[in-house]
Amino acid sequence: MIAMSAQLTADVLLRPVTPEDAMGLSRAYRRNRAHLRPWEPHRGDAFYTPEGQSERLRNQLAEQRAGRLMPWVLVRNEDHGDGDAQHGGGDGGDVVGTVTLTGITLGPFRSANIGYWIDADQVGRGLACAAVTEVCAVADAALGLHRIEAGTLLDNTASQRVLAKCGFEAFGTAPNYLHIDGAWRDHRLFQKILNDRRP
Repeated sequence: MIAMSAQLTADVLLRPVTPEDAMGLSRAYRRNRAHLRPWEPHRGDAFYTPEGQSERLRNQLAEQRAGRLMPWVLVRNEDHGDGDAQHGGGDGGDVVGTVTLTGITLGPFRSANIGYWIDADQVGRGLACAAVTEVCAVADAALGLHRIEAGTLLDNTASQRVLAKCGFEAFGTAPNYLHIDGAWRDHRLFQKILNDRRP
């Protein structure tokens, strides 16, 4: 049985979210508000509060139980060897990113969409590539999916490099695909074929 958690580096763990992650996610989203703004939908102020994240987690976990979504967090260990506890709080470590599979569909399609982000202070460490690789392995071995799809803004070259390194291939462009940072934005679409098993 494939593990749902993975140690990505000596100090960063990828694991499924829990309701207790609300505080850590709230801190992480507040810390990265400007960093994420160009790449995400408009977020109201409530989104950045522990209460807003708690509600969001309840919804995500309900979708997970229904088999439609799988959410993970990347957490930096509270004791990571350098005495730095700047964002600790007794809730399992400092959240430094998320990865989520959405739109999980079985039957003949056996597909899902992947989305991810990494804390601005952790960019350049290979965390996105490591996390996407692990989640694709789970999608293949544990969820039995055939393919994973991703979309990026046309100018999000950093995310496009991550997907290319993880074996995704571009297959088209979707005009006005998602409402991001206040406007409908074109997206480049990518997919990774995980296997050729029969459904």
